[in-house]
Amino acid sequence: MSRAMCNPAMVSRSVLGSQTSSKSVTETMSGSHEFVIKGYSLTKGMGIGKYIVSETFIVGGFQWAIYFFPDGRDPKDNAAYVSVFVALHSKSTNVRALFDLTLLDLCKKGEHKVHSHFSHSLTIGPYTLINHGSMWGYTRFFKRRHLETSNFLKDDCLKINCTIAVLVSSIDSSQLNTIQVPESDIGEHFGMLLEDEESFDVTFSVGGERFHAHKLVLAARSTMFETQFFNAMKKDDQEIVVIDMEPKVFKALLHFVYRDTLLEDEELFMLDSSFFPSLSESFIAKLLAAGEKYGLPRLMLMCESILCKDISVDSVAYIFALADRYCATHLKSICQKFSAENFDAVMHSDGFEYLKKNCPLLQSELLKTGVGCEKEFS
Repeated sequence: MSRAMCNPAMVSRSVLGSQTSSKSVTETMSGSHEFVIKGYSLTKGMGIGKYIVSETFIVGGFQWAIYFFPDGRDPKDNAAYVSVFVALHSKSTNVRALFDLTLLDLCKKGEHKVHSHFSHSLTIGPYTLINHGSMWGYTRFFKRRHLETSNFLKDDCLKINCTIAVLVSSIDSSQLNTIQVPESDIGEHFGMLLEDEESFDVTFSVGGERFHAHKLVLAARSTMFETQFFNAMKKDDQEIVVIDMEPKVFKALLHFVYRDTLLEDEELFMLDSSFFPSLSESFIAKLLAAGEKYGLPRLMLMCESILCKDISVDSVAYIFALADRYCATHLKSICQKFSAENFDAVMHSDGFEYLKKNCPLLQSELLKTGVGCEKEFS
């Protein structure tokens, strides 16, 4: 019986040939939030340790909030200073970050008061917040008597800007030699198909405007279109009348179906605070309704993501009602969470009164969420 022999030189070359590499990469994910305090004089006398808190905002995947103590945070300062802190609101541990708290000059002379952690990062390193509620900031942020005669206070208003850079570390173990693969361009090709005026096989009449499309493309993207074309319609029906949608909304719907993106028109997606009571008449709400009607969950999520950015104490009740109406579960859940975290303010908002008059069951649902959250915190 023969026996294979091992060549040491071959083994050595094999080991060298399998050499790999990796590297640790630490980067920052940055973001800013502006906190406006109107009626500063009315906050005086709240008491040491009492605070006003901003809405929560997200930086680096974590929730944060700015805390303003008009009579100071620490009793030993005898209310001679205002205190400003930024706090971690996520249920996370050991979050490392750099911070910048700036009191903006409202008289526009450019003399901002900056308390920055960034400039000291090389000597003291990033600050670690160990758990939910941990804070970074200054008990002696600004002397009150100086603040009240400064350019930072105008029309009884203060403006604080907070910049946070969250540190994220990762191991990059990619191969030394790589080939870059471009992003998918299938949406561009299907977009060209939508613009083709010759190959279409179905026409939609929407509010006096006509839109050409392709049955197979629509059916592949939407089960409702599939049912409409291949189960319910006669083969010779080449034109469909859509009576419950505006032309611009249907155009955006087709754009998404073919390109998998939203129309690049910022004005269509802007919301005005005075428009909240009739939020369902906004373009983004109508597009959300179209996504729900035609069974396009990704389009719905895109619309929910846009609406989510406009959640505030004044708007949350209106957005909550809209989310419930069109089964936007992710958006509805975020509204409930926001309402629970800002329960007292939301209860006194015009939107809460709107729910009371028009959607009492939804008001009750929002109320139960807030009360349940308060019990959990207590």
